[in-house]
Amino acid sequence: MKKYAVIITGANSGIGRAAAEKFASEGHKVVMACRNLEKGRRARKEIRKLTGNGEIFLYKLDMSSLKSIRKFCKRFQREHSSLDILINNAAYFDHGEDFKLSPDKVELTFATNVVGPYLLTMLLADLLAESDDPRVLNAGSNIIKHFFDPKKEVRLSGLNGNQVYEPHSVYKCYRDSKMAFLMQTFRMSDVLKEKGIKVNMLQINGAKMSKDTLKKITLLWRSIAQVQNLFFREPEFMADLYYQICTSEDFKNVSGKLFNHKLEIMQPASEKPGLKDQYHQLFGAQLYPVYAHREDVTDLLWSHCRAITKMG
Repeated sequence: MKKYAVIITGANSGIGRAAAEKFASEGHKVVMACRNLEKGRRARKEIRKLTGNGEIFLYKLDMSSLKSIRKFCKRFQREHSSLDILINNAAYFDHGEDFKLSPDKVELTFATNVVGPYLLTMLLADLLAESDDPRVLNAGSNIIKHFFDPKKEVRLSGLNGNQVYEPHSVYKCYRDSKMAFLMQTFRMSDVLKEKGIKVNMLQINGAKMSKDTLKKITLLWRSIAQVQNLFFREPEFMADLYYQICTSEDFKNVSGKLFNHKLEIMQPASEKPGLKDQYHQLFGAQLYPVYAHREDVTDLLWSHCRAITKMG
């Protein structure tokens, strides 16, 4: 079996940590790209002990900082000669937090969940292109179901450093950022197609949250989250889906798609859904909002990311 070189962002906890363990257990070289090095060191030590894999590396990476991303990429390219898989797993969602800007004056949710993955992927694209099977996987969320409502719009004002909602809502910013990330996934698949790089997204329906994560949720919502947590799958479930999408021959030539938790390729919903379609939108996992194919919004999003990162 081919051994891959893989980068996983946000690999010190949750699904990212579980994915790092999964790839390491299969003998692949894993680079854990983490903002919190203390937690990252503990996770790497545990994974090395569990898997016996010595090729597990830990690099500092803050996905909200363009400087940190550029520094990470330079170090990776200096110390590693190949890259086969990039998993953009890290995301910002700190419920109840006040409005915050990234070091580059972008609203923190959009900086981490949209601009950061854009820059990281584009900076590593040439190295990925040298692989005989390069794949990029982005972590999505079923929070985009809000956009089945035809009145919902992605507010991109956060990319200009403005407060997106008044009062500020991390939840709504996260919702908008994940839809923007899906739109970006589709566009990136088209842009990187000529390099042979496949770009897909996995829609995550939720994974069991740690005690530390639950503590970050405001008291008003924490009890609800604790109940939801009883029904969420362990992070290992989604980590295994990461692994299959990124390594299986079944998906070698698949790009520009959104996968669900059954590894089915989801389809855009109808613009004018009937009652049956509306039922599947709310309770199924086969459809995603057609809003994701709004070219005017995607063009604006792509233009913003290029301008902020000075990539083109």
